Amino acid sequence: MRNEFDFAPLYRSSIGFDRVFNLLNNAQRLHAIDSWPPYDIVKTGENDYRITMAVAGFAEGDLDITQERNVLIVKGTKAKEAEEGEYLHRGIGSQAFERRFELADHVKVEAASLKNGLLTVALKREVPEAMKPRRIAIGDGTTEAKAPLQIEADKKVA
Repeated sequence: MRNEFDFAPLYRSSIGFDRVFNLLNNAQRLHAIDSWPPYDIVKTGENDYRITMAVAGFAEGDLDITQERNVLIVKGTKAKEAEEGEYLHRGIGSQAFERRFELADHVKVEAASLKNGLLTVALKREVPEAMKPRRIAIGDGTTEAKAPLQIEADKKVA
């Protein structure tokens, strides 16, 4: 049995979080069908992340990594190889795949590497200086606000 959450009460007190609520709603609808290739997501620092995917049998040329806005897309396609015999059991996955990862704002791909059948993608969140929290000074009320401009009413045209 699967529970679905209603996020409607959060809309009353939240402004600008539409994308987050859409992500949560979409996550509720996902099924566990798409589980290949297996992967890990690790937070390695305050603003650093690492995705590791098990892509045994895929070479660098078989993999394609792209970032479009807030989505990281990892695709794997393997060229058909000539069969060297009759397979009695085929357990090493070689089917094409496409894995999508939703990224938060300001998360960028730093590097990617393939070693021992593991694809590692390093990510870093770089929040611009203008977006970082800043302290607002509270005045004592002695500074005078500028008076609004008025149109002169008593002038006559000559």
